[in-house]
Amino acid sequence: MAGYGDWKPSEVRRLIREGRITSPTTGMCSGYAQGNLVVLPKELAWDFLLFCQRNPKACPLLEVADGGSRTFAEFGRGSDIARDIPGYRVYEYGKLTEECTDVSRYFEDPHRELVSFLIGCSFSFESELLEAGIPVRQIEEGVNVPMYKTNIPCAPAGIFSGNMVVSMRPIPYRQIPAAVAITAAMPRVHGAPVHIGAPEAIGITDLEHPDFGDMVTIHEGEAPVFWPCGVTPQAVLMSSKPPFAITHAPGHMFITDVKNVQLKL
Repeated sequence: MAGYGDWKPSEVRRLIREGRITSPTTGMCSGYAQGNLVVLPKELAWDFLLFCQRNPKACPLLEVADGGSRTFAEFGRGSDIARDIPGYRVYEYGKLTEECTDVSRYFEDPHRELVSFLIGCSFSFESELLEAGIPVRQIEEGVNVPMYKTNIPCAPAGIFSGNMVVSMRPIPYRQIPAAVAITAAMPRVHGAPVHIGAPEAIGITDLEHPDFGDMVTIHEGEAPVFWPCGVTPQAVLMSSKPPFAITHAPGHMFITDVKNVQLKL
């Protein structure tokens, strides 16, 4: 996965569009922000916009595309929202009905105008952690980041309600203050952790079996540190049951043309 670390985002998006990359995007296009995707029918867009505004840690909104548009003009000029992500999920009434690499036909449906939301992703602060000498275990082990459902409620908006999903990274005890400070300076990509250690306190009963992604090794002298996660909307979609929605598959992100440093405070 990290083999594309030195590539430009437009080049990697082209390979994704051509079906030549289908893996999680962690470690790709080092230094560039990655984003989570939510696509909804236009009639539900206002409710979801409110949900993002009321839950900025779990759903930090980067860009909203025009109704029917397949491009994020600010964060990915020339991009194709329907083909530039290596894995999509389609939900109907809260049930996952399809996983695929191309959702063009849904955007082409004349009976449905879609609105796409780009939400900040914690992958964006990982390069900052690495620069500071703080390990990012899923990159070391070549797997997807582990993600867990929690008992932390989100503020509801319209039809949307549910609990936060968190991503977990093991951090050496002595480096936790630095990890908190680094990520707190990047609120547009989730910001500071919401919890450190004691996973059961936020409703996580089995750390070895994530709800999304893959388990990573936690070494002696490390604590699990939990950040708000952009997979939260997927959990919310499953509980709120809108008639139709498209998201990215967990770990399969939209790679933007914007540098992570541009998202700092």
